[in-house]
Amino acid sequence: MRTDWTALPETVTTKIAERVGGARVTPSSTGDHAEIAATVAGPRTKVFVKAASSDLGVRSLRYELLVSNAVDRPYSPAVEWHFETDGWLVVGFEQLDGPHADLSPGSRHLDLLAAVVEDLSRTPALGSTWFTPATRLGSSHPAAEGQMVVHTDLNPANLIVTPSGLRVVDWAYATKAAPWLELALLAHWLVGSGHTPEQADKWLTQFPAWGTTDPEAIDDLASRSASKWLAKAHGSADEWIRDLADWTGQWAAYRAKR
Repeated sequence: MRTDWTALPETVTTKIAERVGGARVTPSSTGDHAEIAATVAGPRTKVFVKAASSDLGVRSLRYELLVSNAVDRPYSPAVEWHFETDGWLVVGFEQLDGPHADLSPGSRHLDLLAAVVEDLSRTPALGSTWFTPATRLGSSHPAAEGQMVVHTDLNPANLIVTPSGLRVVDWAYATKAAPWLELALLAHWLVGSGHTPEQADKWLTQFPAWGTTDPEAIDDLASRSASKWLAKAHGSADEWIRDLADWTGQWAAYRAKR
């Protein structure tokens, strides 16, 4: 859950101000992994600051910090600086300005996304700082195992269209896995952006991994995702959870009829 900027200790806000030359703060309206997420601007620079003090928040942010440094590609935001003080881990990321990607049918942003997905499918996940399909998705299917970087959450809020191209943020759940997992996890976001399940499936066929993956593995993940979000949506008042239950349910139903 997000915390107001004023909840930060003075030692933290002072260190941030020293790095940017001031502290004009604009809180982020999306995401919830870190307690604090905001654009902080000053006369010297502008950065996107994430800060966490809870055990879960710190673990997530420490992981994102390590993974963002490990992904040597132009679409991952650079880590400008980080520090720890008074129980808070604080990270200053490169500020990315631009609209979130439009993934609706016919959008030109779909071509930008396709290029990123194709690049990730050829990007080895070096080292040990990664989730596995089992720890990230609860999937023990042998086809899910692999050696490539899978972001696992390429929803429109994590895709920013900048003058230099599409950039990808929030690497908190990056996984070392088979490339087809990225495609399978994109399906419900395409449905949520206005595609029918059939249209989403057709768009995914442009990637070689989609046609060479065991359909049973894709069906298994679709069913698991739908069951997870349906359970989360039961009794929940959060619209985004109900939306995900709807979209994953549509995708799983389509896969089950194939």
